[in-house]
Amino acid sequence: MENEFLNENLEPTPEMTEEPIPEVAEPPVPESPEPQTVVADDGTYHFRPEPILSYTPSAPEKPKKKKKKGHAVKIVALAVCCALLGGLCGVGGTMLTLQMLAGKSKTPVQYISGMLEGQRESSIIKIEDIDTSKLQTAAEVYAANVNSTVAITASATGSGFWGNQTTAQSAGSGFILSSDGYVLTNYHVVEGMSKITVSLYDKREFPATLIGYDQSNDIAVLKITGDNLTPVVMGDSTNLNVGDGVVAIGNPLGELSFTLTAGHISAKDRVITMQNGSTMTLLQTDCPINSGNSGGALFNMYGEVIGITNAKYSNNGSSTQASIDNIGFAIPMNRVKEIVFSIIEKGVVVKPFVGISVQDVTSQMQIWGLPKGALITSVTEGSPAAQYGLRADDIITHFNGTEVDSSSLVAAVGACKPGDSVEFTVYRGGKTMQITLVIGEQIRPAT
Repeated sequence: MENEFLNENLEPTPEMTEEPIPEVAEPPVPESPEPQTVVADDGTYHFRPEPILSYTPSAPEKPKKKKKKGHAVKIVALAVCCALLGGLCGVGGTMLTLQMLAGKSKTPVQYISGMLEGQRESSIIKIEDIDTSKLQTAAEVYAANVNSTVAITASATGSGFWGNQTTAQSAGSGFILSSDGYVLTNYHVVEGMSKITVSLYDKREFPATLIGYDQSNDIAVLKITGDNLTPVVMGDSTNLNVGDGVVAIGNPLGELSFTLTAGHISAKDRVITMQNGSTMTLLQTDCPINSGNSGGALFNMYGEVIGITNAKYSNNGSSTQASIDNIGFAIPMNRVKEIVFSIIEKGVVVKPFVGISVQDVTSQMQIWGLPKGALITSVTEGSPAAQYGLRADDIITHFNGTEVDSSSLVAAVGACKPGDSVEFTVYRGGKTMQITLVIGEQIRPAT
């Protein structure tokens, strides 16, 4: 069952009619309800209902002209996959639900044995303090971290159309999270695979077990058993500037293991539409990354992991488009830290939850006088959205004062943590209002 929370990948709603627009009614104010738990097929939703803090109708917004979009360019995942004897292996991006942004909450952090956290002025999560205040060269970053990076190969066997045996294979990258053998990679590297092998720089190889994953954030946690494992130092991906130097260590083409490439942060918080139509909010880098780099570490020049490489722009071999070079993407480390901790400690994935499905307001709707924004197509019964008065056909125009469409709203709410108080600017029936709600949480098994 597909999760019913912010998700822009929906079928368009029926065209609007000329029926009279209903009068605007003030959203109901809950009377100090107790915290509730709503059980759904795909998880358990917890939230803390509180009264709406403000409700201020104002004049309707004037429609704005919609900018034309440029030519579409494919975003491709970076695992190397092949199918033998008719076997198939999907390696595309994954559906974006709501992502968590670690490091901006006062919520206590789970401590995991043997995991290292860099400490500089802006460090947020403290696990074990490692002094990473010294700026390093690319060679120093490589020497200090190559033993913490891994190459990953995976395979699965099955029956083909005519009953013959088929084998699917995948290759990617990863890095060691803790001295007791937890390894992080992309989910699309190991998706559907029954045999996973992790190779270290010192030539050792280990069979790996899939502990858990979060498909929407394209991450998977593996476990290996071995001695003298060296974990990476996790950094703060919010403590980055465009232009900062970065290096990637990975397994390009599935055969050039432990390759280093260098570049810079090209952009932050880039909302990217993946090849399968889902969206992710990623770091952009001009650090060369290629197929096989999926799941590898992106380091800052202090030797800290601040991203997980997972995609790049591609013209898919088309001769009608100019060559595309060095436009790669990485999952910000802070966005998935606490999800990783939750998978390891509790075997579950915890995410922010609002309880609405949205799509963009179309250009045709804007011609009719509706504002640009995210149109609510459905509201989950009993969800925070329902409790605080959001309705189907409301248009969310701003989130915490910033103009949004469906994609940027997904990213903005995904960057919140359960318990955060946020403000939506909502257009309803020719008027606008401010609705403040508390973000709930969605809990589901990690496997």
